[in-house]
Amino acid sequence: MTLLEGTSEGDVEAPIERCWEIVEAIDRAPEWQQGMESVQVVERDEQGRPSVCEIVVDAKFTKLRLRVTVTYDPPHRLSFAQLGSGSVERLEGSWELSELGSGRTHARYSLALDPGKVGLMARPLERALRPVVVGQRPKELATEVKRRAAG
Repeated sequence: MTLLEGTSEGDVEAPIERCWEIVEAIDRAPEWQQGMESVQVVERDEQGRPSVCEIVVDAKFTKLRLRVTVTYDPPHRLSFAQLGSGSVERLEGSWELSELGSGRTHARYSLALDPGKVGLMARPLERALRPVVVGQRPKELATEVKRRAAG
């Protein structure tokens, strides 16, 4: 089956540490990431960060239920990949943050998905997910950084 993949990038008017704080709190992602319905932490690593999570994504016409493993390389990279079977054949993604200087951060979000068993729904699934993957995540991060700074 065709692998759906995409990347979105953008600059955030905040230091990398503030951006990382938001990205690394994957269990709070539904508060600010469109389509992310819920994240339930199943296991935590030795530093108390979520390492295995059950995630539900609202893909408009269906809900994707996934178990993912999360790895951290602070404050530059957070990666996630599907563990075992789920609503799709394969899912992996990452956040990559890099310092631009002057308290600014470049954010890059990548996602690769093989719909596998939802094969007949591959095109609608791609249409539902592509705007989120290709255009939204760094903008959502920038909005959340501003919201938390104001709050």
